[in-house]
Amino acid sequence: MFGKSTEELTQLGAQITTKEIKQQPDLWQEALANYQQQADQVAAFLDKVVTAANGQLVRVIFTGAGTSAYTGDTVTPYLNAHGDRAHFRFESIATTDIVSAPYDFLEADTPTVLVSFARSGNSPESVQAVALAEQIVTNLHQLTITCAPDGNLAQHAEGEAKNLVLLQPAGSNDKGFAMTGSFSCMALTALLVFDQADAATKAGYVDTITKMGREVVEREDFIQNLVDEDFDRIAYLGSGSLGGLTREAQLKVLELTAGKLATIFDTSMGFRHGPKSFVNDHTLVFDFLSNNAYTRQYDVDVMEEIKGDEIAKRVVAIGTSQDNDFSGDSFIFANGDPQLPEAYQALPDVMFAQTLALLSSVKIGNKPDTPSPTGTVNRVVKGVIIHDYTK
Repeated sequence: MFGKSTEELTQLGAQITTKEIKQQPDLWQEALANYQQQADQVAAFLDKVVTAANGQLVRVIFTGAGTSAYTGDTVTPYLNAHGDRAHFRFESIATTDIVSAPYDFLEADTPTVLVSFARSGNSPESVQAVALAEQIVTNLHQLTITCAPDGNLAQHAEGEAKNLVLLQPAGSNDKGFAMTGSFSCMALTALLVFDQADAATKAGYVDTITKMGREVVEREDFIQNLVDEDFDRIAYLGSGSLGGLTREAQLKVLELTAGKLATIFDTSMGFRHGPKSFVNDHTLVFDFLSNNAYTRQYDVDVMEEIKGDEIAKRVVAIGTSQDNDFSGDSFIFANGDPQLPEAYQALPDVMFAQTLALLSSVKIGNKPDTPSPTGTVNRVVKGVIIHDYTK
């Protein structure tokens, strides 16, 4: 797909999505440059939040719907270990949860930073989650990480002293149905904002994932070989931040194949507790290997078990080579770094998953750019009725 002409891709209904997957490594460099230009502003904003908290621990709530929610699921585990734990605790709560049951998720008297992830900024739930937080939380600051400067969320934040907007690269405002560059750029920006690593270290992480992302493009044949198998089910597994990533990985398959391929996600350790029943001889099982030596043991253990059971069509590890590697099929990043934190590893990993979903969509005769043949699932959610909330 990455080597086809624009005309060939257009005929397949895949020109937009293919381009948007392929361009992500360049977008990550742009997102890093954008952050570096705003680093002082970001630091001042966070200092203001801490000062206003007056010694209380600040809730940082990552929120969004669908892929935007999974952005929070991916970065939260890592940041709870490597963010500023003296001042912040990080949580991922979907806007769909906040809007439907705000009393369960918003704390009126707890200092809070609501971090809204949004490609368009126009999803009804995203807009309403902000409105509810502003209505309920007394000490509220907001960080709006969005790809659309003209979206409702960005426009709402305009001129607000307690709301910092971090616009993503223009190219990340995906025009295709599925979120790809928007997901990875928003995740990266959140990491750059809250990770306590120094600036040079974070820039080094971005250089590494840029090389790894380009490697996915160069090694498309490996992924095509998997898609050529006779399968109708896909399972994604992982741990920590990569466990959060599994939700986004499986969603890409569901979206781009319009549900014609069945998918499941779970943590490496959780999979044995029932969900493993999903696996049969028409199933591809993938595990995003952690670079943490302790955690990686559990990732490899479950893969070796499934391989030994001989119940799956293929069992494939995705990650960087270390002393403890899976004995079966593996997509090993030649440009990977065993010291790369898992939340950054998630970005080239998701490019693998996006590419697999793209190729699977084409295989079944679907059009990746417009994968919903009935039109009942939309690029920006429609049909949501927002109800008034009274305390």
